[in-house]
Amino acid sequence: MPQLDSSTFPTQIVWLVICFIVLYLLMWKVALPRIAAVLEARRSRIDDDLDRASALKEEAAQALAAYEASLAEAHARAQAELRAAAEQLAAETSARQADLVARLKAETAAAEARIARAKQQALKNIAAVAAEAAQAATARLIGVNVGEPALRKAIDAAMGDEE
Repeated sequence: MPQLDSSTFPTQIVWLVICFIVLYLLMWKVALPRIAAVLEARRSRIDDDLDRASALKEEAAQALAAYEASLAEAHARAQAELRAAAEQLAAETSARQADLVARLKAETAAAEARIARAKQQALKNIAAVAAEAAQAATARLIGVNVGEPALRKAIDAAMGDEE
């Protein structure tokens, strides 16, 4: 084996040093700059992505704040509209109730007037019926025909006592 021959050690060491230097120079001038460029591009892309992510996060926070503000405004506006609608409904209900009360008072007054007229008419009719009944009863019971003025006076006196 020639590698283990001690007479070839110095040439092997020279070639080892030459190969090492060539490989070192190739790595230093070609491979390492490419790797460094790739690493730098990756780092810059990651930094850009992180910057863009933080900008998007801030934008999302602003959008969320704007959304919450518009939601709160819409909620307040809806509450105000509900309150206004409730007040309007209460006013309409109050007006209808007042109108109904007025109508009921008028109808009650008209009904009381009709009842009073009916009562007066009934009292007149009762007086006439009572006069006829009393005249028929006295004629039948005692056989005396009572005169109209005396009969009217007795019925008026009896009806005046009942009222």
